[in-house]
Amino acid sequence: MNDVLRTLNFIDGQSCPSITEASFEKTEPATGQLFTLVADSSEVDVNNAVLAARNAFDYGPWRTMGSAARAKLIMKLADLVEENADALSITLAREQGRPISEMRMMDLPVAVDTLRYFAGWADKLEGRFIPTAGYMGKPTVNYTIMEPVGVAAQIIPWNAPLMICIWKLAPALAAGCTVVIKPSEEAPVSVSALASLIADAGFPAGVVNIVNGRGPTAGRALVNHAGVDKISFTGSTAVGRSIAADIAGKLKKVTLELGGKAPQIVFPDANIDAALQGVAMGLFVNQGQTCAAGSRVLVHRSIADDFANRLAEVAKSLKLGDPLDPSTTMGALINDRHKSRVLEYIALGKSEGARIVAGEESVPPVGHFVRPTIFAGVDNRMRIAQEEIFGPVGMIIPFDSTEEAVQIANNVQFALSATVWTRDLSIAHSVAAQLQVGAVAINGWSPLDARLPWGGFKDSGVGHDLSKTSILSYLREKVVTAVL
Repeated sequence: MNDVLRTLNFIDGQSCPSITEASFEKTEPATGQLFTLVADSSEVDVNNAVLAARNAFDYGPWRTMGSAARAKLIMKLADLVEENADALSITLAREQGRPISEMRMMDLPVAVDTLRYFAGWADKLEGRFIPTAGYMGKPTVNYTIMEPVGVAAQIIPWNAPLMICIWKLAPALAAGCTVVIKPSEEAPVSVSALASLIADAGFPAGVVNIVNGRGPTAGRALVNHAGVDKISFTGSTAVGRSIAADIAGKLKKVTLELGGKAPQIVFPDANIDAALQGVAMGLFVNQGQTCAAGSRVLVHRSIADDFANRLAEVAKSLKLGDPLDPSTTMGALINDRHKSRVLEYIALGKSEGARIVAGEESVPPVGHFVRPTIFAGVDNRMRIAQEEIFGPVGMIIPFDSTEEAVQIANNVQFALSATVWTRDLSIAHSVAAQLQVGAVAINGWSPLDARLPWGGFKDSGVGHDLSKTSILSYLREKVVTAVL
């Protein structure tokens, strides 16, 4: 086992095993073969990482470094990620079981763009001058200062680990915070690979720390640590609720980006060919393992049967296989446990009376593969239409009127994103205004851009990643009043 890849922690500028030298195995989803041994960190490791971040923020050069100098470091990190994009894409494909084409097309370009976008914000975080009537008859000068909140704990999901890590890391660094990152135990390698790039970029020791480990131990210790000022988590609604309960009364800033059950509404006047392509992308990118997966496909009844049949043909045409093969169009699910959960939902859909029109074809004999699956004739009250499956499973839900489409779309506990397919801009903007979600796309599935806020309502969480909104969540505003 000496030649096995080892995924270590990165604390105070140094790569290191857990304090006990304990580790756990991470296998490749597409093969089931051992990929790496991951540091299994304890509360002591978490404490060491938070102390390093605390010292770097309170006493280190990061606190006194000019904003333009911070921007240069973030920009340098962007350059290094771009230079290493091929190697990072291979790592991501292997640890996620996801087609490498998706990494090259979306995750790496978005990650690089996000770093550069927030680097541009670092020296533009200005306060305000506020005129008042004065103080006890004397004039005053009143101004505000935008300050970093302190140490940010960032807990990363497994479904897009590097991209989402950078969504959180870049604004925190631009704001002047120091950071402790806890990667998912299911996808720790690509995030941990950032350590050497961070060091090469020239970040001072302790500014960025990475602690691997399991959620109930390392993750919970990080959330509850008194030295952490801000928490940003992306993951399941259940874990998000647990984090909210843990910090209740502690008055820490928190961002929770949680689950989704996105509707894609297809009106009869839509460009059907474009809608089929976009709906399929929303269903099957990353094997459906995305919070924005457009799994509820609401289709006008007049075209519902034809659309279901054509979407089924698209599903059947997808090629499952080796994620490193450029011709592969769908990879494996993250692990066997999750595969079993998705298969249980497929069985549930059948038992609820939905009609399966794609998904019963063969899968590769090795790996955690599930065929892309389409159900027709789905009622929105069915569990498969209400609960997040997080797999390549879509359902056709017919509607008869615009009002009914909006009602069905909103009748779910999640409220992250939605898509509207129509040529009628009046309908498009009217429906967008009525949808109870954080992001609406018209004639395109879930466009992601560093300049656009990303977050949801209801059970989809609180707060936002990306955009100016995100960087503000890592800042606090201090007012200064001088009596003249």
